[in-house]
Parts: sequence; structure tokens; C-alpha cells
Amino acid sequence: MIQFETVNELTLKVTCSGNDVLFTKAGAFIAGESAGGKNYTFEKVLLGPQGNIGQALMGSLMRRVTGENLPLMKVNMHGESVTYYANQGQHVVIYKLSMGEIISVESENILAFTQDCKYSVRFIGCGVLSQKGLATSVLTGNGNNAYVAILSDGNPIVLSNVKNRNTISVDPDAVICWVGQGHCDPQVKVDVSWKTFIGQTSGESYAFEWSGGQPVSVVVQPSEREGGISVRMD
Repeated sequence: MIQFETVNELTLKVTCSGNDVLFTKAGAFIAGESAGGKNYTFEKVLLGPQGNIGQALMGSLMRRVTGENLPLMKVNMHGESVTYYANQGQHVVIYKLSMGEIISVESENILAFTQDCKYSVRFIGCGVLSQKGLATSVLTGNGNNAYVAILSDGNPIVLSNVKNRNTISVDPDAVICWVGQGHCDPQVKVDVSWKTFIGQTSGESYAFEWSGGQPVSVVVQPSEREGGISVRMD
């Protein structure tokens, strides 16, 4: 069994008891300890974490076509161990998904996930105006130990309308992921005129929006990815 927790907000601590498997961003391992000799090994994932070769091949092809390619390492754990993972000082946020719960996330923001998460890539209709394009990585809770660790440039904020049914609007280039039962994809709200278009980018001229009828939690980082639409007049 595996358990996720954060250390100083910047490091993922993974505690394992027994035999288990973990998938992490390639190069994210920074330290580990285990009783007796080292009882965990690393294996490069060539095609993807899908269960069979056919799914893995299709998943690998889709990731390359959509730009959602995710270099992964598989950590095979045998016995009690504690391992640590991080990526360039980014903040780490942990989610434990319930059965059927879905997190849609940028591939670059995935740090680690357990084998109780079903990984896939799918096309979304709202991505055409954002940095990410037309696809997103999807992790679905498929067991009792479905942990996901995601990365944020700075300490993120979490907006949720699960209880109050508020409308949530965010900058597409600042959003990291959204979590809910089902895919819960946002709508793109565009406010473009000659006055709003010049000198403005995502979040000002267009935004991702979830209505109160879509129970969702959205994680937003305090920085924007480079890209999107930007028109200026000097």
C-alpha cells in the first residue's frame, strides 16, 4: 500500500508497505530509504502506463500527436520504504481520487500517480485558445488508493463550487487541473473587441468558465504559461 504526503510543500513523500507500483515524472526521484537493503527499483516506461500493449501503443501515439507526451518512470516497490520526489522547486499538491472521480491535468504538471489511477489522453473542445491545444491528460480513480501528485509554479489556489454552486472563471494559461465526477470540461468565454483584443491575453480576452451546474474543483497557479494569444501595439 502507498501513501502520499508533502514535505515543506515542495517535495512528495511516498510511504510504501508491501509490494506496489508507482509512476513518476522521469528524473523526479531525489532520495529514499528502506529497511535493510534497497528494495525499490526504477524502470523507464517506453509506451505508457496502460495495462496492455495495444492500449499502450495507442496511448503513446495519441500523446505524441496531441503534445501531451509524458516521460514516465515506473517505481517497483518490494517491502517497506520511503521515497521522495520533486521537480525544480515547484509546489506539490496531492489529490486522492474516489472511485470514478476524474482529474484533467496538463501533462507537464503531473509529478506522480499510483497504479489505482487509470491514465489516458483525450481531446477537449475548449483547448483551442489555450497554450495546451486540444488535448488533456486524464487520471480516473480506479481503486481505493488512487493518489495523484501535481506540480504548481508557486503556491496554488483551489476554487470549488461543489457546495455553493458559484460560477468559476479562470485564465486558461494559469489553470493546472480540474477535478470532479465526470470530465467537467469548462466552456470558453470570449470577450473580444478592438479595445479588449489589443495588448491583452488569456484571462482578459478569454477565460475558462464552469457554471454552478458543474460541481468542480479547479487548481490555479500564481503564474501564467508562455503562449496563448497576445496582440500588442507599441
